[in-house]
This record gives sequence, structure tokens and C-alpha cells, in this order.
Amino acid sequence: MDNRSIGVFDSGLGGLTAVKQIMEEFPNESIVYFGDTGRVPYGTRSKDTIIKYVRGDIRFLEGLGVKLIVVACGTASSAALPEVQREFDTPVIGVVGATARAAVSKTKNGKIGVIGTTGTIHSGAYEKLIGEMSPDMVTYSQDCPLFVPLVENGHFNSQMTRLAVEEYLTDIRANGVDTLILGCTHYPLLKECIGEFMGDSVELIDSGAETAKALKSYFSAENLHGDNSAAQYSYYVSDNVDGFIHLGGMFLQREINGQVRKIDIEKY
Repeated sequence: MDNRSIGVFDSGLGGLTAVKQIMEEFPNESIVYFGDTGRVPYGTRSKDTIIKYVRGDIRFLEGLGVKLIVVACGTASSAALPEVQREFDTPVIGVVGATARAAVSKTKNGKIGVIGTTGTIHSGAYEKLIGEMSPDMVTYSQDCPLFVPLVENGHFNSQMTRLAVEEYLTDIRANGVDTLILGCTHYPLLKECIGEFMGDSVELIDSGAETAKALKSYFSAENLHGDNSAAQYSYYVSDNVDGFIHLGGMFLQREINGQVRKIDIEKY
């Protein structure tokens, strides 16, 4: 048994959708979450800047003695993880691999849509992995730069959000995909709006949920399971604590209360 916490980070609030899934899959595991709310979004940054941010995020969580770090950010997983993964002693896992595998296993017509931040889509990470897993698959990708700020401001199913969904997803829908990867952990908060537009025949793949499922086999293989009868959850941010508490509770569907602390991430 290993009762150290699981570390999770994201550029802001979106990674809490992955935390919610991890809480459900691992009720006896303590979790430490860092949301880099002072530098959100990562998706519009250069690759060098994203790598710099990710190194600091990992160093911060490593300093807290976590047993494993989940990069609950599609942009960071796509653009930075291959560069930095081997630099750290703590195991670091991203969201791309498990999500791509889920999409390949679930599609029936071999047409997979991928939506994400500009950084994620420009990296080509999902297309590359899907092609390696099944060369016959066809992927259709679209960056959705307005989705993260819409989510961060609580617009989960507003008229603005519906207009953005129509703008970004019309071509992907027209291409006849039957599976759509939500390649950013913010996007599950838009699932209702996206699902209504895409239709019931299209399965939406939640990257946070698929990563939480994949952790089960990894924990068993590496003997990382904990047994905390009263799991502890703590949260750190690099900017506004009050805003995180308010919106974060909506993401997690549970109260966060006074468990949030602000840190200076630039020190890391």
C-alpha cells in the first residue's frame, strides 16, 4: 500500500473534471490538485512556454511528496509531456494515450473527431497516436479557442456557447464522425451543449474519465494503491482563490470550502 497523494495539475479549472473521475474510481486515495489559474490558458502559448510551465507545475507537486502526477491538461500532455516525462523521478501520466485508445475501441465507422485547444490540435498528438493504433482510422481535428474561457466564466450552455459549438463543430459533424474526443479537460462541462449539436449517434470521449480508468491498471501493476479510509483533498492555485472555490465546486459537484491555497508558481 502507498498512502501518498495523487498529484493532478491543469492550466486552470478544467482538470477538476479529471479529479472528479479519479475520486469516483479511487475513493480511498488522497488527491492534491494544482490549477495554474494565473497563467490560464496554456492552449494559446508557444511550445517552449508550455514546457517551462509544465516543468514548474511538476516540480511543485513533486515537492509535496505525491506518488504520481496526472497531467490533466490536453495541451500540456500533447505539447510538453514527451519532452519532460523522463526528467522526473515521480511517474507522470498524461491524458492523450488513454483517450486515443478509448476512441479507437469505440468507433464503428472509423471516423474520429478531435477537438481541443490550439496547442493540442497543432501538436498532432491524437492523430499520430490514433494512426499508430489503427492506420485505417480517419481523424478530423478542430481547435476551439473560445471553449476554455467560456467554461472558466461559467458559460456551460449559454447562447454564446451554443454559437461557438456550431461555429467549431459544423464541419466535423458534416464529415460523419461517430466518435468525438473532448481533447481538453474543460470540455466535459460543455458535454450537454456539444452532445445536442452532434446528435445521439456520436459518442463523446471524456479525456479525464478515460485517464481515471487507465490509472486502475497502472496502480495495480506498480503497487500504488492506497487505503486512506478518510481521503484528503487539497487544492492550490496561482491566482484568485475565491473564484476557484465558486466555479471549482461546480466542476467537482461538491463543495471545496477552505481547502484552497494560493502559491507563487514562478518560484518553481
